[in-house]
Amino acid sequence: MSEASPILQATGLCKRYRVGSGWLNVLKSVDIDLHVGTVTGLTGTSGSGKSTLLHLLGLMDRPDQGQVLLRGQAIHKLRSSASAKVRASSIGFVFQQFQLLEELTAIENVLLPRRIACAGQWRSRKTQERESAARLMEEVGLGERMRHRPTQLSGGEQQRVAVARALVSSPPVLFADEPTGNLDRKTGEEVLELLLNLARDRGTAVLLATHDMSIAGRCDSRVHLRDGERVEPPA
Repeated sequence: MSEASPILQATGLCKRYRVGSGWLNVLKSVDIDLHVGTVTGLTGTSGSGKSTLLHLLGLMDRPDQGQVLLRGQAIHKLRSSASAKVRASSIGFVFQQFQLLEELTAIENVLLPRRIACAGQWRSRKTQERESAARLMEEVGLGERMRHRPTQLSGGEQQRVAVARALVSSPPVLFADEPTGNLDRKTGEEVLELLLNLARDRGTAVLLATHDMSIAGRCDSRVHLRDGERVEPPA
């Protein structure tokens, strides 16, 4: 794969769901390329297919047609166990809902992807992995909050934990689905800036779904969906 080649490439993605006695076509032959160190904004109204596209690219669902390539290798037809390994090692997720486990501390939430990826070697790697996660939590400004549980953290702090968790495995690809949607504007701006800077500094390819055109305008490029099809973004 050449340096200019996309780290993740999807072509002809189609997805439909049965609704009553008929079918609802949610995605219609969508193509998308993601490149290292770049942030792509994914825009479109509710129901345009943004979440479905993220689910297909993130191996949480399979396309009815089309393919998804990661580093040139087809990943869209992997068995569930193989898909889980790819997600744990190569794909990060940041959601609108923080999706933190309340019984775990902040750093334990951050370490979850590493525990999954290193399941058979966790005892021998635990100290190293914890030190790496602690450094990342310092980067996101939570060095003094690592032992706090989610209920002891503000919304912005919880989303910073989620960002650290998404990046702890240094994934080449990160998907963010309305990551500032549950935050006030000032806190959302801070979290967005953190996410964009960390991803670009680490050479991560980011696909960021948003309804906010001001956020989309800060991305390096845009993909716009309308009724399940990719169209030219509105001016």
